[in-house]
Amino acid sequence: MTDERRGGVAYLIFDIESIADGDLIAKVRYPDDGLTASAATARYRKELMDDVGRDVLPTTFVLPASVAVAKVDASYRLLDLVTLDAPLYRPHVITRLFWTGWNHYGRPTLVSFNGRGYDLPVLELAAFRYGYAVPAWFNVEARSFEQARNRYNSEAHLDLYDLLSNFGAGKLTGGLNLLANLIGKPGKSGMDGSQVQDYWDAGEKQKVNDYCRCDVLDTYFVFLRSRVILGKLTVEAEHQLVTETKTWLEQQSVAIPAYAEYLSHWGDWQPPVE
Repeated sequence: MTDERRGGVAYLIFDIESIADGDLIAKVRYPDDGLTASAATARYRKELMDDVGRDVLPTTFVLPASVAVAKVDASYRLLDLVTLDAPLYRPHVITRLFWTGWNHYGRPTLVSFNGRGYDLPVLELAAFRYGYAVPAWFNVEARSFEQARNRYNSEAHLDLYDLLSNFGAGKLTGGLNLLANLIGKPGKSGMDGSQVQDYWDAGEKQKVNDYCRCDVLDTYFVFLRSRVILGKLTVEAEHQLVTETKTWLEQQSVAIPAYAEYLSHWGDWQPPVE
């Protein structure tokens, strides 16, 4: 695969937010209790909180409610950032657009933060649920190291968590938020993933998607710094890309107020002085 992808897109940096499939939870976990979808979801979340101290639902019991995707060219320049199926945010349409978009742009490298552990399993199961064929992703007849889902195939999918933790050999305590703050970027501000379900239930779909957009921006900037440590970019070239992106965000913030909020938490990273 070369970098001459369709439309100049070499990377798709993405993040998802998910919501409970309450009907499935009721049917599979509490088949004899006659619970409504919302009651089953609340019960399962409480059980998780009591058992493990977190009410994050397993990937098998959720639906994609938001997928934000940044299109990046071979020079690591941000071309665009979109949320799929706005403003309806229908899980089946989001799923279809994600997989058909990946094919449309010539199957560019997917870039995520812990996408191998969460985001992609959700989107793969959604394709299974809705009957969408993704043979180029599930290319199980290829040699193992050429299969798109192979853990070490970083051309098909670069998981920044895997890269920076040496595939789980070390711990990245603090996650994406910490990494973003290390390089002067906003990180989490005013919302985190544990609140997504409650915001969604309150009808705040746009807020959830704005949050997802900002996670993708943090992921993009962490991706740029990863190019520096791999020797693909100089710090000076990274700084130029960051400056260009900040200007673009300022221009886009009139139409997308979430960018103005993001920029209000912007930091100023400077290289160390000898």
